[in-house]
Amino acid sequence: MQIITLNVNGVRAAARKGFFQWLPEQSAEIVCVQELKAQLPDLSDEIRTPAGYHGFFHCAEKKGYSGVGIYCRNQPDKIVKGIGVDEIDQEGRFIQADFGNLSVISVYLPSGSSGDHRQASKFFFLDRFYPFLQELIASGRDIILCGDWNIAHKEIDLKNWRANQKHSGFLPEERAWLTRVFDEIGYVDVFRQLNREPDHYTWWSNRGQAWAKNVGWRIDYQIATPQIANKAAGAMIYKGSRFSDHAPLIINYDEDK
Repeated sequence: MQIITLNVNGVRAAARKGFFQWLPEQSAEIVCVQELKAQLPDLSDEIRTPAGYHGFFHCAEKKGYSGVGIYCRNQPDKIVKGIGVDEIDQEGRFIQADFGNLSVISVYLPSGSSGDHRQASKFFFLDRFYPFLQELIASGRDIILCGDWNIAHKEIDLKNWRANQKHSGFLPEERAWLTRVFDEIGYVDVFRQLNREPDHYTWWSNRGQAWAKNVGWRIDYQIATPQIANKAAGAMIYKGSRFSDHAPLIINYDEDK
């Protein structure tokens, strides 16, 4: 089972850059996307139902903002939109698809980089999302949370970590929160379980030559419960084409493993 996650930074822009021509060429059974920046009426047929996929979306109430989606080859048993917190759900940050005992989630955590008010919103999200993550793992289901978490966990996860220690996305409080997700709740950073090498990033600033020089951040994850994480057999960050300022994170899970 192959799962792809990508922050598309505007799903219509990603479509113009060839994302939906590239997608059918992959072997992905499930594709999670974030930052749609669109409402349902804005979506073309190609975006709503790409060849071979069913599409499900949780859009933000604010136009041109946030929003998440899941594409899947098989019809899910159930779709859940939101986590039950109005301030979060209005921004379209969570959608879950259930397949038997497996739940795959597309999640988009807030960025705090635009100012103190948004950093406060990010901390609000983290406070509310933590107990929700506890409830998810307590359900006993296999869970894979895919998306842009807007946090680089460790120094290995961004190029210029020294210069970013006081910047949103690498604040000590954010990193400590993510450590608790792994060490206290028990989730697994699937990419890092498979690859502990440096210089693997999923987002690059559009300023300067960040992409060309690989001056990036690893802020996109597939975070899973241990049993399904242990079935991960290969991971890659696709950089052959640019559909966004993020790159697709592709992980293969061996269901017979």
